[in-house]
Amino acid sequence: MPEKNTDELEHELQTADNLNTFDEENAEFFRQYTLAEYLQKLLEDKQLVKAQVIRDSHLDEIYAYRIFNGDRKNTSRKNILSLAIAMKLSPKETDYLLYYAGHKKLYVKDPWDHIIWYALSKGKNILETNELLEAGKHSTLLGKMD
Repeated sequence: MPEKNTDELEHELQTADNLNTFDEENAEFFRQYTLAEYLQKLLEDKQLVKAQVIRDSHLDEIYAYRIFNGDRKNTSRKNILSLAIAMKLSPKETDYLLYYAGHKKLYVKDPWDHIIWYALSKGKNILETNELLEAGKHSTLLGKMD
């Protein structure tokens, strides 16, 4: 059976007469990852090197490795966004990463979030993103700024 994307599943759920039937018919399409598993999937899918992503995120190296290894729970939203920027994720990919980290997705009506969304969509790095945040008089992403 071919893969169903999120939009297709949303449409089917909206038009479903019975939730249990929908769940049974689509169980194979529901993905449950831990944050560490999803980060590993992103590294593989995008052919990224973990050490480089960590350097580009400007997060503390030991702390970031603990996130990737699943040893760090309750990672802040700003740290997850730093990883997303370092991985050059799209805003939609970032929303999935935020989901697996247990955080709310980006909301473009929020002034801080829309700067992050813009930075992601334009492939900005952490330093460039922080400059945009500072220019808008917002708090910057966490992490060391060498």
